[in-house]
Amino acid sequence: MNKLLIVGTVAFDAIETPFGKTDKILGGAATYIGLSASFFNLQSAIVSVVGDDFPQEHLDLLTSRNIDISGIEIVKGGKTFFWSGLYHNDLNSRDTLVTELNVLADFQPKVPQNYKDADVVMLGNLHPLVQSSVLDQMEKKPKLVVLDTMNFWMDCALPELLEVIKRVDVITINDEEARQLSGEYSLVKAANKIQELGPKYVVIKKGEHGALLFHNREVFFAPALPLEDVFDPTGAGDTFAGGFSGFIAQSENISFGNMKNAIIYGSNLASFCVEKFGTERMQTLSKAEVAIRLQQFKSLTQFDIEI
Repeated sequence: MNKLLIVGTVAFDAIETPFGKTDKILGGAATYIGLSASFFNLQSAIVSVVGDDFPQEHLDLLTSRNIDISGIEIVKGGKTFFWSGLYHNDLNSRDTLVTELNVLADFQPKVPQNYKDADVVMLGNLHPLVQSSVLDQMEKKPKLVVLDTMNFWMDCALPELLEVIKRVDVITINDEEARQLSGEYSLVKAANKIQELGPKYVVIKKGEHGALLFHNREVFFAPALPLEDVFDPTGAGDTFAGGFSGFIAQSENISFGNMKNAIIYGSNLASFCVEKFGTERMQTLSKAEVAIRLQQFKSLTQFDIEI
């Protein structure tokens, strides 16, 4: 089986939306990416760090999904990264209430030896120097490197971010971040500018309005599935990234045409993530449910037009 290396946070979140609130629950970019990618036929491993306050049951959940956790460092006496946020009524905007880096502040990623030849590397949202450090440890050039980042790093670590962007094949960001990174309002112009920075492919996420894929002058748009219930958008972008990178790793086909499929698979999995708080929905999701909703996506996006 092909190998997918996932780098990112494994964390605690406390979330409040118009539909309710949680205490500390399982979160983190790498957690969502890993759970999403586990729906594909591949080997995956997470590189991250937690404190010894992190429950064994959460680690057991990851291993139950055939995710290699040997790259998750457990710091004795340390506290796990914690984030708390409050979402507004439209669920598109949120306020960060608490960010406690804890063990993440001194995180030095260590790639497991048997994943230094991974086919696909998914660099979850972290400091760009951490992302670069992972690429430095690879003994074989991956077939595909996907990077997710956010406006926080554009504000406080732009030179380091630009350096790691040069080394990746795909970047996934939202529309606001694409505009900030490129200095262009038009997303087409923004994607062209970002491609000049290094990535061959640019994925711009637009939340409930779908996602755009750019490659050279080619553009593909995938809508988001209209949902009756949206409780919590936390982790939706990471779930999308896990579906996208997992599908590519499984299929071994790195082409614009196949990335269209990857966008749909990622969007499909993300549509489940938002239905409950945190990772709750992803923990109970079955492959049969994924297949049924994939048919809904197909119906939504496929039509014949007479010209």
